[in-house]
Amino acid sequence: MKNTNIQNGIILIPDFSGFTEFVFNTKLYTGEYIVRQLLSILIDVNNQYFDISEIEGDAILFYKYDQKPSYQKVSKMLRNMRNAFNMKILELSEMLNTNIELSLKFIVHYGRFSQYNIGSFKKLYGKPVVEAHQMLKNDLAEQPSYALYSHSFLENSQNDEADSNKEAMHVSEVGAIQYFGSID
Repeated sequence: MKNTNIQNGIILIPDFSGFTEFVFNTKLYTGEYIVRQLLSILIDVNNQYFDISEIEGDAILFYKYDQKPSYQKVSKMLRNMRNAFNMKILELSEMLNTNIELSLKFIVHYGRFSQYNIGSFKKLYGKPVVEAHQMLKNDLAEQPSYALYSHSFLENSQNDEADSNKEAMHVSEVGAIQYFGSID
């Protein structure tokens, strides 16, 4: 059996930090409304650059088949998503008169994976998909809002080494972490 749908690509997972506490401390309808708004803003800012494989709780599994991904383009996309997310939190906090304790982290990975359909769902399959999910559960980050770029993504991306070095802290186990400060 031969699968011709195996390609190299980027796996991107934006995930909310603080989600469990948020769910337990927020009324059901209010929490659902806030999460829907925050996920929607991430999808809108993506502007169809990445395709969506699935949405689960507080995370989106984005992917893009790409032989030579651009570090600068992906990094800019993540900053835009993070800024829009933070602005939406401020807007919702004011509108609902509540404090929303959520931040955003990103996992960016690269490798060979396939896609298959089950009904109207597009599912991804492959080692990079599992590895990206494993990277979500890490003790590496010192701040809640960050992007974790895997070695695989950094090695395969077209990037200006000086740009990636000045923005990110290299972590030998996985790749590099770029922390987000105030809104850019």
